[in-house]
Amino acid sequence: MGLNKAYKGYKAYDYLTPGEDYMEFALTSKDRIPEYLVPLSADEEQRSLRLAAEKMIISMHEHPVYNPLELNQYGMQRHRGRSFCAYEGLAESYLDCTFDNLMNGSCWITSHNGWKWTDVVHDLGMRLCDVAHQDFLVHVRTADEILRAREQKKIAWVACIEGAMPIENELDRIDILYGLGVRLLGLTYSESSALGSGLKEARDAGLTAFGRKAVQRMNKVGMLIDVSHGSTLTAIDAAELSSVPICLSHTGARSLWNSKRLATDDAIKAVAAGGGVVGIEAAPHTTITYNRRTHDIDSVMEHFEYVANLIGIDHVCFGTDTNWGDHVGLHGLFAKALSTAETRNTEEFPRVTHVKGVENPRESSKNLLRWMVAHGYSDEDIEKVMGGNVLRVLRAVWK
Repeated sequence: MGLNKAYKGYKAYDYLTPGEDYMEFALTSKDRIPEYLVPLSADEEQRSLRLAAEKMIISMHEHPVYNPLELNQYGMQRHRGRSFCAYEGLAESYLDCTFDNLMNGSCWITSHNGWKWTDVVHDLGMRLCDVAHQDFLVHVRTADEILRAREQKKIAWVACIEGAMPIENELDRIDILYGLGVRLLGLTYSESSALGSGLKEARDAGLTAFGRKAVQRMNKVGMLIDVSHGSTLTAIDAAELSSVPICLSHTGARSLWNSKRLATDDAIKAVAAGGGVVGIEAAPHTTITYNRRTHDIDSVMEHFEYVANLIGIDHVCFGTDTNWGDHVGLHGLFAKALSTAETRNTEEFPRVTHVKGVENPRESSKNLLRWMVAHGYSDEDIEKVMGGNVLRVLRAVWK
C-alpha cells in the first residue's frame, strides 16, 4: 500500500470536545525525532516503493499512540483511561496491519500496579469507541478482513492484551475478551501469573495446571497465544501443548545479548517447531548485541538474521514495540511497574535517546523493508518476513 492510504484527517476522540469532555494533555509530535531513512541507491529506492505497494506489511506488536509530551503527566493521563491513537502517523507508515497492545500494564485507572480486569476492559472499550467513530483503522478479527482493509487502502487494527493476569482464575474471561474483539493474548507479563512463570523469575516452573487449561481454551476460541514475556519453559510448554501455532510477537535472541527480556534459542526453536512465528523487537536497549552495543536498526537486524538462520525465514517477522514519544523516558517510568529494570542486561553499553531507524511505527515500517532491500533479500523472502508469515499463522489460529 505504501503511502497511498485513505486517511481523511481524523484525530483521536474528534467526536468529543477537549477540556470539556476529557482532560486535555499536550501530546508528543509525530515528528519528535527527524525521520531517518536507510540509504538506498536509485534502483533500490524504486524497488522499495514497489514492494511497499505490492506486499502486505504487518507489525505484530506496537503501541501506536501519541504519548504525553511531559512524561510527568503520563500516569495522570493513564489514570483517566484514555490514550490517543496516532492515526496520522500510521497513515504515513507502510503498515497495512498493526497489532495494538493498548495500555496493558500501564492501564492504571484504579490501581497503581496495573493489570486489573476492570481497567483493561475500560481501556479496550474506550479505544473501541474511538475506532468506531472513524473509518481509517478497521478493527479486524479474521485474516480475510486484513486483506479487505488493505484493498480499501485502510489499516487493519488488531486488539491485543499483552499479559493474561486480568483473567485471574476465570477461563471464561478468555471468551469475553474474544467477544470484545481481542485476538492475541500474552500468557504472562514478566511476573509469574496464575498461568505460568514470567521471564523475570529466578526459578522457571513453566505452565501451571491452570495455564494449560488456558492454552486449551485459547485454542478452542481462536485466540493467538503470545509468550514474549514468558519464561523459557512457559514458552516451550505452550508451544508443545497448543494444537495450533503460537508466537513470540516481540523479542530478540538472548544468545546475542544476555538479557532476560530476550528469548533463548530453546524457546525460539519450540515456537518455530509448532509452526509459529517470532517477531523481532526494537524497544530501546533491548535488541542490542555484543557486536553492536549502540542500539539502532543494524543491531535489530542482527537479531533478525540470527533468528532467521536459527529457525528459517518462514518463521520470522517483526513486532518492533514502538510508539510516538520518549520511549527511553517511558522505560524509566516503567522500571518498577513493568519490571524493565529486573529483566535487562546490566553490563555497560551506550545509552541512546532513541533507536535510530526504528523510532516509531512509521519509521520502522519503512526502514525494515529498506534494510532488507539494501542487503539483497529476495522479493519472496521480504514478502514472508514483512507480513506473509504472520498471515499464515493467523489463518491457522483465528476462528
